[in-house]
Amino acid sequence: MTKPEKAVELFKSGLNCSQAVFCAFAEDYGIDIETAKRIAVGLGGGVGRSREVCGTVTGAALVLGLAGGTSVPKESYPVVQDFIERFRKECGSIVCRELLAGVGATTGGAPEPRTEEYYRKRPCAELVRLSASIVAEMLSVRQ
Repeated sequence: MTKPEKAVELFKSGLNCSQAVFCAFAEDYGIDIETAKRIAVGLGGGVGRSREVCGTVTGAALVLGLAGGTSVPKESYPVVQDFIERFRKECGSIVCRELLAGVGATTGGAPEPRTEEYYRKRPCAELVRLSASIVAEMLSVRQ
């Protein structure tokens, strides 16, 4: 299974968007799935359902930080900025509320139940796939 496929499967199993992207890669860096879920849990829904930066973007930034092997911002930021540029080129924005415009996504409160209608009306699964695809491509070039 590819990383994008794994990320979508994780999302459709109930993880939030950030968790799905991060967890698809986390074990490659020695982080077990339960720990990875806890690390990324607050980033879903545009950071705590605030509808700000898309959770798939924050999940990708976590992966790229791990992959970079550095804690030095000036070394990490350009890689994350490259990811953001690629994502924005595909989607036009990295802001959750803009990506979900027109689907009735709310801010705050409890997440909506994951029904067939939920998956049909929202682009989230495809955004998960896109983010995981961009990360996988970036990592394959760096290795």
